[in-house]
Amino acid sequence: MPKQYHVYIMANRKGGTLYIGVSGNLIPRVGQHRTGQTPGFTKKYNLTRLVYFEAYDDPENAILREKRMKKWRRAWKIELIESTNPDWHDLYPNLIA
Repeated sequence: MPKQYHVYIMANRKGGTLYIGVSGNLIPRVGQHRTGQTPGFTKKYNLTRLVYFEAYDDPENAILREKRMKKWRRAWKIELIESTNPDWHDLYPNLIA
């Protein structure tokens, strides 16, 4: 299976603070956010809920998408999340199941 890269959005609650990131290994990266292993924005705001992610076959397109999404208006980010996850459920447990 070819390596995948992910753009993802973390939140602390429905309608709460958002963080957009990119990773070549989504499950461990989100795990780091959830346990507060990495100091910074996600730890400071307790962003432990994975509410959205997209997969890419190459890092260039994933990074480009992340950079574009970070410039979006907040309403657009919320609309994107709610298009597939209207209740802002934590998607992480299903990834590791």
